[in-house]
Amino acid sequence: KMDADKVRELIQSGIPNSTAEVIDTTGTNDHFSAVIISNSFEGLSLIEQHQMVYKSVGAHMTNEIHALEIKTFSEKKWKEKNRGK
Repeated sequence: KMDADKVRELIQSGIPNSTAEVIDTTGTNDHFSAVIISNSFEGLSLIEQHQMVYKSVGAHMTNEIHALEIKTFSEKKWKEKNRGK
């Protein structure tokens, strides 16, 4: 079985210099929500960013992970999003 920490480790090891926050959305260890911040996303389309995340979790995506909600940000976009909060 997967857990949020394992998913976070997969993402952070698969995407250089990334910070990932992963939560188990259902408590069943197969539906997760992830926010990933990395400058590796700079200049990439949203689809390309999400493809990087899916690649980092690899075969787990179809086996242990049934759903993964992804939100990706470069460090700059993350700061813009959270300015004034």
